[in-house]
Amino acid sequence: MDEETLIAEYIEEHPGFPGPADAWLRESGVPVWALVAYYHGAAAYDAGRVAEDYEVPLAAVEAALAYYRRHRSLIDNRIAANAA
Repeated sequence: MDEETLIAEYIEEHPGFPGPADAWLRESGVPVWALVAYYHGAAAYDAGRVAEDYEVPLAAVEAALAYYRRHRSLIDNRIAANAA
């Protein structure tokens, strides 16, 4: 599945906090920024581990990572704000 299709299927903006920084997985409500932070940290760049630990489909993690690539600076700022 191409990135555009993955994003369209799995990602949506949070209705209470519109914008890319707070987008989440459509089915589970897990924020993209949380998945990305976990992927870069505890999961050591293992998308399968992220999917397993968050109990979401691997394709959803791949969609979150694709979305992150499109909105890197906004999501990085959201991760940093959460860490502060």
